[in-house]
Amino acid sequence: MTTPLTPEMIGRAPKALLHDHLDGGLRPATVLDIAGQIGYDGLPSTDEAGLAEFFRTAAHSGSLVRYLEPFAHTVAVMQTPESLHRVAFECVEDLAADNVVYAEVRFAPELHIDGGLSLDAVVDAVLAGFADGEKAAAADGRPIVVRCLVTAMRHAARSREIAALAIRFRDKGVVGFDIAGAEAGYPPTRHLDAFEYMRSNNARFTIHAGEAFGLPSIHEALAYCGADRLGHGVRIVDDIEVAPDGTARLGPLAAILRDKRIPLELCPSSNVQTGAVTSIGSHPFDLLARLRFRVTVNTDNRLMSDTTMSQEMARLVDAFGYGWSDLERFTINAMKSAFIHFDERLAIIDEVIKPRYAVLIG
Repeated sequence: MTTPLTPEMIGRAPKALLHDHLDGGLRPATVLDIAGQIGYDGLPSTDEAGLAEFFRTAAHSGSLVRYLEPFAHTVAVMQTPESLHRVAFECVEDLAADNVVYAEVRFAPELHIDGGLSLDAVVDAVLAGFADGEKAAAADGRPIVVRCLVTAMRHAARSREIAALAIRFRDKGVVGFDIAGAEAGYPPTRHLDAFEYMRSNNARFTIHAGEAFGLPSIHEALAYCGADRLGHGVRIVDDIEVAPDGTARLGPLAAILRDKRIPLELCPSSNVQTGAVTSIGSHPFDLLARLRFRVTVNTDNRLMSDTTMSQEMARLVDAFGYGWSDLERFTINAMKSAFIHFDERLAIIDEVIKPRYAVLIG
């Protein structure tokens, strides 16, 4: 590759996204509009630019706990069927505009019942928004497949209930389960009954692990909980020794993670904001990619990180000099790791991703 990839060029590439939070991706204008409609007066700014700046700077805290605090405002405006549908619809619009062809978007239904909705009604509204967004994107010539992960908050005690919710909606657009929230003090094993329920129903799940907490969190997620994927997982680098000559020795946890091809849902910009890494250039993404871990590129929270999939890829290109073949590999990694059925994954890889990259590579 002799010509450096520009953000505009990267924007044309097809993308697959596995780790994106619905309540972390609202448009600032939408937050303001819904807040005005429902009389929510807790926003820190009343203009679009000021609100966007607030979310961006508040999230860049160096702490996962502090990073999560601004979500109180987005969740506050997502308490009615209409607002949930709108946010989900606009999410699909924004992803399709960035040439994302497949996305799994997650959210915690238990955070959206303050207005009296049932958990089922919350999921119904979001799935309807996704479905309508898919139809609109297809009509606009940007087809996209969007599926949902339901998330349980790891500090709460509803994970088994949310796992059951995932199974109830498994044929309606929910393809998996997740736990999220502050890691320290809330290990994955607190929710073993939820993971056992998912396994007993032959269902898939991912676990936020190895972001704000280290190797023990990853070990529990894999050895005790049986996670299919890891949300973030950047601290697996603590189990890898790199010699001065660049050769690497994997510890037992890193080795089993690679051997079993457990996907890592890496979110570079978010990892900098939460203090998991100090900069994009020091992110272990490149080391893990060179060692052939199954790395994927993700946004985490598009509003909080002021980012898109194209921007995340562009930042990695700037930091590590990646070319088209690298971005194609990361995209296929993600598509291989999706929670939809094998034939559906293969169709998107063979009929969408590879042909479009072939054109870009020339």
